Amino acid sequence: MTAPGTAVELSSLDVTSIKADFTILERKIHGKPVVYLDSAASAQKPESVLEAMDTFARTSYANVHRGVYTIAEEATDAYESARRSVARFIGAPDAREVIFTRNATESINLVAFTWGRANLGPGDVVVSTEMEHHANIVPWQMLAAEKGFELRFIPVDADGRLEVANLGRLLDGAKMLTVTHESNVLATINDVPELAAAAHAAGAICLVDACQSVPHMPVDVTDLGADFVVFSGHKMLGPTGIGVLWGRSDLLDAMPPFMGGGEMIADVRLDGFSVNELPWKFEAGTMPIIEAVGLEAAIGVLESYGMDRVRAHEVELNRYALATLGDRFGDKLKIWGPSDAEERGGLASFSFDDIHPHDISQVLDEHGVCVRAGHHCAKPLMRCLGIGATARASWYVYNTTDDIDALADALAATEKFFSI
Repeated sequence: MTAPGTAVELSSLDVTSIKADFTILERKIHGKPVVYLDSAASAQKPESVLEAMDTFARTSYANVHRGVYTIAEEATDAYESARRSVARFIGAPDAREVIFTRNATESINLVAFTWGRANLGPGDVVVSTEMEHHANIVPWQMLAAEKGFELRFIPVDADGRLEVANLGRLLDGAKMLTVTHESNVLATINDVPELAAAAHAAGAICLVDACQSVPHMPVDVTDLGADFVVFSGHKMLGPTGIGVLWGRSDLLDAMPPFMGGGEMIADVRLDGFSVNELPWKFEAGTMPIIEAVGLEAAIGVLESYGMDRVRAHEVELNRYALATLGDRFGDKLKIWGPSDAEERGGLASFSFDDIHPHDISQVLDEHGVCVRAGHHCAKPLMRCLGIGATARASWYVYNTTDDIDALADALAATEKFFSI
């Protein structure tokens, strides 16, 4: 185990070079260098991503799929190139299965209110888990109130893992299993292939919230065995305002459109309309064109790092964080979720003494350390854990062991402040 305060080389990523590409990390907060530990909420953007969007906006911007003039064709080519890059990055067999949305929340709502509205009714069951983000609970609750189907939830055990012993009973009669790949609170990485296989054996399909996994580890939608996968661009070095829904083409073809308007139609008459083919069937109106360019640039950056190395880097930071925080604070600081660094994503939600998480975050900010505080859009999980909120530190490609040390030092200062 590396001693606290000793910087280590991690997973062959050149973090010094990587960090230099993120101008915001050169800032000082309250006179101290910024230590950004909130990438689980939203990742910072490298200069290459910002430059790609700026260059496109300055030289090639026009609406897509509309014009036949040069700039419009360049914009359309750039937008569709981004779609192909997403398909490659997640192992999608067909780029037509990649739907651009505003964010993962919209992607889940799209499935709930198209596939769900067409296929669910009284007597049907949707299964989710107690560790889901609100975005993977509330749309199903809204639809259940409308359509009259039953919602069931896989419980979470004391170690932050899903209790799957009764999975067969929970899936009995189910038409959908909707589950997070990685918990944004517990850092638990769920065994999606096993869960998806169980859903299929029960006659259900499987939707996966991959917001916390696609940016941080190799993810292949075919290997997951999922039927739908959703994620957001802003958590993977890309811009806000663009998300992705991947779905099996046979399911997408059978689903009604989500929104009506331009682009999603093949024809419109006063007595009705016919829908466009995939993927444009689900992309009504002017889409996030500049954001798609930024997302493609972000994918290029991540591919240049290598997703295996990104994951290895975060596992090493996990080990260092668990050891450092444990050594320095012992039982005063509780990190929620699995204790094995390799079974966790790159984040740690923690409770520290009796100090409120918002107070922790505020004092840490005085030391330039940025962490999240609150329920993390997971109130049902917080109730299961018997707490109201946690502080959450999360790391990414631009973080080092020095950042973990800065977190620990700031926590020590927080403890001293509240003991006065």
